[in-house]
Amino acid sequence: MSEEISFVKEIDTGVEGLPKPEVKIENIVATVILENQLDLNLIETKIQDVDYNPDQFPGLVYRLESPRVTVLIFKSGKMVITGAKSINQLIHVVKKLLKAFADQGIPISGKPQIQIQNIVASANLKVYIDLEKAALEFENSLYEPEQFPGLIYRMDEPRVVMLIFSSGKMVITGAKMENEVYEAVKKVAKKLKEADAIIGIAE
Repeated sequence: MSEEISFVKEIDTGVEGLPKPEVKIENIVATVILENQLDLNLIETKIQDVDYNPDQFPGLVYRLESPRVTVLIFKSGKMVITGAKSINQLIHVVKKLLKAFADQGIPISGKPQIQIQNIVASANLKVYIDLEKAALEFENSLYEPEQFPGLIYRMDEPRVVMLIFSSGKMVITGAKMENEVYEAVKKVAKKLKEADAIIGIAE
């Protein structure tokens, strides 16, 4: 099975009369902190698929094809990973990279610390939404259709930002864990129902 497949997950909101939303993790951004500094010149000579132009950028860029992930590697031992579609895939990438280092004799000391910085996801509620009505009921929301077609909703718990469109499509950013994405979608579906802002089921 290809690692490039990004599974769409159907979740049960518990809201009566609504379809099950589809949620897809689009991108996970994480930092990995190693305990030792790295010799980027050595890594460039030992590891394939890397770009290192210190005059233009202080880090080394490592691109994996499967899964399609980019890793920025810095001399300090810090790495930034983008493009992972799940936490499991992210951990797999870190293990794969550290194994490549070990196989090529690039020293790594201690256990890497992985910190999730941002999870970006998309969702489809499969309903049509009255955004004006939703904006009146949602605290910390902004809806200015002449400037942007979606409602911007800043949820307190979990702390995420959601872009909600009248088509029922959404973008979720700011989550630190995958379950925060699913919790946010469940909460917003319930709030839309309570606000009487759902105007139809999408075919």
